[in-house]
Amino acid sequence: MQAGPPVDLVVVGQGYVGLPLAQAATAKGLTVVGLDRSQRVVDALNAGASHIDDIADAELDAMLRQGYTATADPAVQARAKAIVICVPTPLGEAGGPDLAAVVGAAHSAGKHLARGALVVLESTTYPGTTEEIVAPILREESGLEPGVDFHLAFSPERVDPGNPVYGIVNTPKVVGGFTEACTAAARDLYGAFIDRIVVAKGTREAEMAKLLENTYRHVNIALVNEMAVFCRELGVDLWDAIDLAKTKPFGYQAFYPGPGVGGHCIPIDPNYLSYKVRTLGYPFRFVELAQEINNRMPEYVVGRAMAKLNASGLALSRARVLLLGVTYKPDIADQRESPSTPVGRKLVEAGAELAYHDPHVASWSVAGHEVERVADLATAKADLIVVLTHHAEYTPEALPSGVPVLDTRGALRGADDVEAL
Repeated sequence: MQAGPPVDLVVVGQGYVGLPLAQAATAKGLTVVGLDRSQRVVDALNAGASHIDDIADAELDAMLRQGYTATADPAVQARAKAIVICVPTPLGEAGGPDLAAVVGAAHSAGKHLARGALVVLESTTYPGTTEEIVAPILREESGLEPGVDFHLAFSPERVDPGNPVYGIVNTPKVVGGFTEACTAAARDLYGAFIDRIVVAKGTREAEMAKLLENTYRHVNIALVNEMAVFCRELGVDLWDAIDLAKTKPFGYQAFYPGPGVGGHCIPIDPNYLSYKVRTLGYPFRFVELAQEINNRMPEYVVGRAMAKLNASGLALSRARVLLLGVTYKPDIADQRESPSTPVGRKLVEAGAELAYHDPHVASWSVAGHEVERVADLATAKADLIVVLTHHAEYTPEALPSGVPVLDTRGALRGADDVEAL
């Protein structure tokens, strides 16, 4: 066991989920250690340099002064009253779940697990993971019985990077335990620094809740993306139709079309649910169709760009195309699963000369090649501008004059020579 005083909470993984969680707990007086496998990340955190949008360096400095520390030494878990696992769960090469990071974190936690401690998995996964994968690993490594010798629970992360209203503290926290006592232990932990705790029937229901939230968004985005394609053929302004529909105070929630879906949840999470359903022998047709529709939007954007250039007597293969915004959502630096990458790749494959502008991204590569970064947008040279992410800086007045614009986000609707998706 690592020498030192007890630690209230060890957060495994200090990324977009783990670091804000550590911040919220530290602010309420808990002793928190952030455990990350990257020594580079650990060194930067201990030096006061944040690597995520939602935690500024000044906020990280406040955390450090309040007692937060980061480490790459997994032995710190031996001193933990609670261990929360916040590691990535990407898709594997075959499109199924890649739980390697979760499995690795579970083995590490189990090797150092103290009797009476609480282990919570926050990483998004399919229903049954906590009970069927994490619990056996912890039991094997520690020799302790979950629900008897230590507590085990699942609590889905609900982090929305860049959200100015909802963060860790004021977003309701779902918890579901291996046993009722495990649920109570998780509720007590999170209740110390989160405003509202919502108790699930068990781990599987908590796991499903996260997938349901993001599958709902995935399917509805696919709906408006498909509508964007045929509304253009019908001569209908879909953006105006959405604005009209959302005036209804009940029974409708607005979703908007775009060049695809990005981020750490929507492009990935529904596939976890689809994977689990397929193991039962059923196709999950809604999710699979939504994935097909959303995945073809980059190609649709490139087709629209080609048509707009052709209308001006230009070929895409001889055109300079300037992409505005390469992050997956506005006003942050997060590029995870951004649709800008497949759009850029398809433009390059079509022979276009590519450049980009993004105030939050200092360098950007497509297919292994660094793309030219435009520093001064107002004087930029291009045959076509494609707005992929609607950063606040992108206003009609900020754009170079005389350059046609394809706006995939509807942010510049009504401006001269702007065509919405």
